[in-house]
Amino acid sequence: MKITLKIMFIIFLVWMIIGSYLINTEHEKAEVVMGLGVLFLSFIFMPLFIYYRYKDGKYKKYIINDEKLKQAFKNVGKD
Repeated sequence: MKITLKIMFIIFLVWMIIGSYLINTEHEKAEVVMGLGVLFLSFIFMPLFIYYRYKDGKYKKYIINDEKLKQAFKNVGKD
């Protein structure tokens, strides 16, 4: 999965570079190329990246719950 994400990122990066080149040369299909690049990047690459990154529960340390709030407010007056 990691290699697949790296390959997809490079493909989309090259795709966006080509799209910006086409926009600078005023090609008639430049906006279509850039639009598809953004669409694929946001709806294919990003969900796969987010799933791969947080599939093992690494996100749990970023969730605020009651215990973390109580500890934070308890430590505020000690400074």
